[in-house]
Amino acid sequence: MRIDIATLFPEMCERVLSESIIGRARQRGYIELACHQIRDYTTNRQKQVDDYPYGGGPGMVMQAQPIYDCCVDVVRQVEEAGHARPHVVFMTAAGTPLTEEKCKQLAQKDSLLLVCGHYEGIDERVIEALADEEISIGDYVLTGGELAALVVADSVCRLCPGVLSSPEGYEEESHYSGLLEYPQYSRPEEWNGRRVPEILLSGHHANIAKWRHEQALERTRTRRPDLYEKYEEKSMAKIDK
Repeated sequence: MRIDIATLFPEMCERVLSESIIGRARQRGYIELACHQIRDYTTNRQKQVDDYPYGGGPGMVMQAQPIYDCCVDVVRQVEEAGHARPHVVFMTAAGTPLTEEKCKQLAQKDSLLLVCGHYEGIDERVIEALADEEISIGDYVLTGGELAALVVADSVCRLCPGVLSSPEGYEEESHYSGLLEYPQYSRPEEWNGRRVPEILLSGHHANIAKWRHEQALERTRTRRPDLYEKYEEKSMAKIDK
């Protein structure tokens, strides 16, 4: 998979994407990542990318032209590199909420182009012209789209073959199956008077799996009743079939 990010702060994105698991996967060639400076596509001497909003109001709005030209050039680069035309995602507060299911869908794409907004937003016309979809990472507002794009890139890349050591690395994580993950423990067996549950020391894999599933169900039911309700609905639908 290849992911490109159009941003005003490519160095910020590069730093994060070069670290830890994603950085190692990138070095080993399991994923391709590239960041592009939107300011390089301005047509004015000041490299200005924003202007006052029509209709008045506070702040500035990112202009359509530099974003459009940047994205068109990135699409060209991606296709010349042998990939399919990238699926273009604008990171906006009005976008579809990011979920693990959405990450699975995006991970099936050959390439993604994530576009980061700033200021009071992006000229709607360039979103209408280019976006395949808009995504939000939550019901709050950030100073820019970079953190949101990095969240999407990280959550999608970890689902790509080779990035994690095995599929179990993400299949048992929270949200992948619709449930929150069961509690985890490591050495020592006792810490500050708290012991690891005896079942995890038993070596009985079937009983451990049963305990973990029960814990995942209970944790989801008590902490995220909205997720639990959806999980129950899906389970009942499978039974009905």
